[in-house]
Amino acid sequence: MNPTGTVDRAPVASAGTLRARDVTLDTAHLGELRRTDPGTDVAELLRRLNDDGYIYLPGFHDPDDVRSVRADVGGRFAAEGLLDPDVLPDRLVATDALGSPAVRADLARASGALADLLYRGRTAALHEGMFGEPVAHLDYTWLRVVPPGPGTKPHGDGVFMNRGTQRLRTTWTPLSDAGFDVGGLIILEGSHRLPEITDDYGRRDVDSYCENKGEKPGAWDGSLSHDPAALRERLGGRWLTADFRAGDIIVFGMFTVHGSLDNTSEEVRMSTDSRYQPASEPADERWIGPEPIAHGPDAKKGVIC
Repeated sequence: MNPTGTVDRAPVASAGTLRARDVTLDTAHLGELRRTDPGTDVAELLRRLNDDGYIYLPGFHDPDDVRSVRADVGGRFAAEGLLDPDVLPDRLVATDALGSPAVRADLARASGALADLLYRGRTAALHEGMFGEPVAHLDYTWLRVVPPGPGTKPHGDGVFMNRGTQRLRTTWTPLSDAGFDVGGLIILEGSHRLPEITDDYGRRDVDSYCENKGEKPGAWDGSLSHDPAALRERLGGRWLTADFRAGDIIVFGMFTVHGSLDNTSEEVRMSTDSRYQPASEPADERWIGPEPIAHGPDAKKGVIC
């Protein structure tokens, strides 16, 4: 375990202008994610998850372990000509072949080192402790590489994976340092308690469509807005973020609205989203099995609205 107070990290106030989706975020409406020591007891973890909608655990993983995973996964991207092999694993630099942000669940499945980091050892113990029972994880791992450019649109995770249990949690794991310029995660303060999210948006299903109203499958991308500043003004709260380092994780629920800062650096952000639930409860069929159907044609469901 790495002590969370010994690493110098830049405060949000010193970060200068931050942008998300090519929109400048007002510094008056930006804040720091609350840090939680990885050694915190389960009762306090659950209280913070309920109060804040997230738990930010700096230094949860040993950085050397994360570096080994980054070397393994980065090498797989480099073998496809997507990352520069000469600067791995310390730097992640895209080649012209990478182009836009990519999610590569296939490369995640191929990496035993990544599976160990995300689904065994301390991570599994953390989720078992918080659920108070054996856990299962979705078989699909969202392994992201994000080159310089706009960040992820604001969204909640429930709309993408709510066909199984509602007791599902996400863990975001940066595999490289993700300072303010690399485009780390942003969370909308208090969003997990808003009726507009919990009772409306968060209950929708991105792969369902109203066939009696002429809707087309896949017409909605699941996002709440293309403008994080306007969304914050409408819903309230602040956008919260931090100077992330390899070894940090954030755990949050299905109603917590989040996105990411734009990547204004010269490097790639590499991170994962992994999902955990009680093993005794049903899982969303889109994300389980050796070849999950994800958001493909077999996932679409026409309904009468």
